[in-house]
Amino acid sequence: MNGGGIRLGLEIESRPSELPYIERVWRSRSDEVGRMTSIAASHWELVFWEHDGQTQAAVMGPEPTACPAPVPKDATFFGISFALGTSMPHMPISRLVGGSAEIPDVTRRSVWLKGSAWHPPDYDNAEAFVRRMVREGIVDCDPIVPAVLDGATPEVSERTLQRRFVAATGLTRGAIRQIQRAREAAVLIQEGTSAQDVVHRLGYFDQPHLARSLTRYIGRTATGLSRPDGTEPLSLLYKPSTSMPA
Repeated sequence: MNGGGIRLGLEIESRPSELPYIERVWRSRSDEVGRMTSIAASHWELVFWEHDGQTQAAVMGPEPTACPAPVPKDATFFGISFALGTSMPHMPISRLVGGSAEIPDVTRRSVWLKGSAWHPPDYDNAEAFVRRMVREGIVDCDPIVPAVLDGATPEVSERTLQRRFVAATGLTRGAIRQIQRAREAAVLIQEGTSAQDVVHRLGYFDQPHLARSLTRYIGRTATGLSRPDGTEPLSLLYKPSTSMPA
């Protein structure tokens, strides 16, 4: 969902970022909704939310498949989705795949990161917050990951390349490729592209192959994406800024 919009009680707004460490910044608000479909995501996120007067935060790991997720009613959320290759050395992302790590002692005015108190970020100053994280060594980036995503062929062995991808992203290159392609397919279908055209454009074998991919990674069929029928809302869906080379 680019720019966001109200869908079944879940309003989502998002924007890209020019900072290479950030994939996307988003915020949302829940109304009369208790559950959503959390679609597969290859990026990890730093998420803050307020509910019943309480402020909480967590590092959310990559999601290898779509799954249902509870949504507290009348809550507000803010998140920074980090670029592939960006990681926190003190908190290995590979341990957070399909899970999360709560950040304790968070308030509206402070969040503790590696022994220091920080003012929590918001939708408009996420870049400044992440720049400080970089300066203080809380986040780092393995340059080989964005280089490969841009089509480069680094002079390292395949085994080394795979190891570095898993260390930096928590996922294999193959898993990232499948997730990115399914997300791109879902956006195209929502925009009105036919399933047959998506198959040819994105290199699926056939429509059943596309259907299996959408069900696994998006939690919807092509029909469900093109004709929303009142089912539970999806988490943030947008066209990835980079696509894995085939």
